[in-house]
Amino acid sequence: LKFSVWLNFRRRDALLFGLAMRRGSRLLLLFAFFPIFWSWSRSAFIRRASHHLPALSRPNAKAASQGSSRAARAAFSLVSGLMPAAPSMASVRFSHVHIYADALKELEEYKKLENKLNAFSEEAAAHLGGSAAAPGRGEEGGADVAAGRSSWLGLAAAHGDPCTGRRDPADWKGSQQDVVEQMLVGLGWRVTGFCQTGSTRSVAVTSKDDSGVRFVVTAHNKLSMSDLGASDSASPAKKQKAVPDGVDHFDTAHLERFSRHRAGREGVAVLGFLTDVGGVDAIHAKYAELHPKLLLPGMPKTYEGARVLEVFAYYKGEKCTSDADCGTVLRFMEVTDPQADFWVLPGVQKTEATFDATSLPAYCDHWVSNVISREGFLDTLNDTLGFTPKVDFNAGVVAAGEAQIESTVTGNAPGTLIGDADVALRDQSQVYLPINNALSEVGHVHLYVKEIGQGIQHIASRVEDLPRLVQRANDYRKMTGAGLSFLSIPRSYYGSLTAKRLSQDANIELSLAEHCVSALREAGIVDTSDIVSLDVTREQVTAALPKDVDGSIVECVMRARYGNLYALLRDHISETTYLRIVRNNILVDVQGDDLLMQIFTSTVLQRKAGDEAPFLEFIQRVCSEKIDPATGAPKPMKPGCGGFGIRNFLTLFLSIEVSKATKARADAEGAGKAEVAAYYKKMVDAFTTQLEESNPVLTAISDAMTAEGEALARGDAAEATRQGAEKAKGNADLQTISAKYKAIMKQLRESAPVGA
Repeated sequence: LKFSVWLNFRRRDALLFGLAMRRGSRLLLLFAFFPIFWSWSRSAFIRRASHHLPALSRPNAKAASQGSSRAARAAFSLVSGLMPAAPSMASVRFSHVHIYADALKELEEYKKLENKLNAFSEEAAAHLGGSAAAPGRGEEGGADVAAGRSSWLGLAAAHGDPCTGRRDPADWKGSQQDVVEQMLVGLGWRVTGFCQTGSTRSVAVTSKDDSGVRFVVTAHNKLSMSDLGASDSASPAKKQKAVPDGVDHFDTAHLERFSRHRAGREGVAVLGFLTDVGGVDAIHAKYAELHPKLLLPGMPKTYEGARVLEVFAYYKGEKCTSDADCGTVLRFMEVTDPQADFWVLPGVQKTEATFDATSLPAYCDHWVSNVISREGFLDTLNDTLGFTPKVDFNAGVVAAGEAQIESTVTGNAPGTLIGDADVALRDQSQVYLPINNALSEVGHVHLYVKEIGQGIQHIASRVEDLPRLVQRANDYRKMTGAGLSFLSIPRSYYGSLTAKRLSQDANIELSLAEHCVSALREAGIVDTSDIVSLDVTREQVTAALPKDVDGSIVECVMRARYGNLYALLRDHISETTYLRIVRNNILVDVQGDDLLMQIFTSTVLQRKAGDEAPFLEFIQRVCSEKIDPATGAPKPMKPGCGGFGIRNFLTLFLSIEVSKATKARADAEGAGKAEVAAYYKKMVDAFTTQLEESNPVLTAISDAMTAEGEALARGDAAEATRQGAEKAKGNADLQTISAKYKAIMKQLRESAPVGA
């Protein structure tokens, strides 16, 4: 009630202003006072709005604070139409990601590896899986791993074994890897920049398009991150630092600080953005006014050709009231002289690099944080950069058993008009920052923050042909014993074959379907989990089925290998492409006419197996080309077309939990602990079943979200309301499924055997 009265007073002010405009004698007076009225900051307005909101009954103080923040932001949205807009924020765009690592090799060693990889790509072209080969080879045929392995070993005579050593692919593991080597081998990226200071070494790693992704990796010359994290003021790093580091962002002090606040771990330490000239001062002013605790001392820094501002990304708890979390940093750089002699960052010198024909360019898409206060980070980004929420994933969408989180995608609004798919692929002006926080004391996000602190969970990059990139990475790992691996996705995500499903798809009697499935099981074509063999042929299916069955049944069996995807995409892609997607564990989502493909790597920067660590994501967005009926011209494409994988968000978190449970099961079996192994098998089964039950509900939510957005775009309020109700129903159904499996997992955990 208080807020309603207050809002009516604000409306009265607006009406008085409009009346004054019709009375010239008072116009100058009002114009003199109106700028003063509006000169307060937006944050002060929000605080005033929050003061007038009614007190609500909430479960805890944190929730109350978050609720007030949300309501205040909504209040601002309501009244912004009555008042002039706030001064525009500085524009930002993606620039680079800065990693702090345990160690880096000499530049010469990485260049030797690149030369060997380039030589290998020429020989391996005949051995790679069709989609990973150089363009023009065609899609048919799998990788000849044995021949590729032989070629790789044969190159040792001329090139030696730089970086990778002579590794057996069977012994590959995700921990204790050199992240630079992983990018060079697995992705075909190259070292394009280098900086050596008195105590640190840095390399810039990029894809073959200079305007795309840029990873800067820094390590101390002699000490690991855990060594640098020593709390002693006379730390080993300080004792060994004899030569000044020259540029502040490569100073050992930053590695030490990050290590102390991140449990001594390697990690993504800095998210880097470019801003226009004047942007650094504008952003600095916003932080100084609204979030001074987050400013690093001595900022901004001025270098030849550039100015750099660094701020801490997060608070330790709620915004403003708690201290800054001195781990992850946001870096803003403006280039004052385009001719300045540096690459990516001041101090980095560009180096020559040759990319092989199988390498794909990649571009920044989104960078994801795991935090304590999601609302606090959202508000901070809104205060300082004008970022606004784009998508919310509620607890039902991202719940794996007892593990529950909430996530919001925030970002800027650059106003970029995207005319075609090529521009959409390469555009770096649209910044998206998804933010996760845990709602339970179990699961990946909670454990990540508990174990190593708030920070960057993963870095997502966009490519033109995702199946090709993943096929290449998998083939190279199997041939060289180096590179990247990817999260395993349950085959049931893609499709399965039950008698009921076959009866529906082939339009046959259930009894005949049961007979067919039984025959396929006896032939080893369908396993006990209802999964159809990927390598089965039509001839094998025909031979296994009862005689004289209709040929359409054979096609239904073949399609069951990817039946769930086919329900989304039908005949828009070929069977070969479907199988490439399934073989390489690629996730698929559809929003309206837009397609999203995505995949997640296993953890990188992991010191030992089981440690929480960041990972990488790669995506391909296929934006539909729509025609404006009024003009007949193509409509501009939407940034972020295809969304953020609402169907796949749950799959990601379930897959993380499945991977952990699968490893625990394997360890138990290896130790001869049958009871513990059986416990972890039940966990895997529960997570997999939750995914199967959730998939159709996620599809319904996604469809409703798309339809709601389209209705709003064409001004159909009634249809938007109806689709909004469908979306709400889907969320409620998903919450019910989530609660069911939360109870199942709790019961499992409470009855866990000794040693689990």
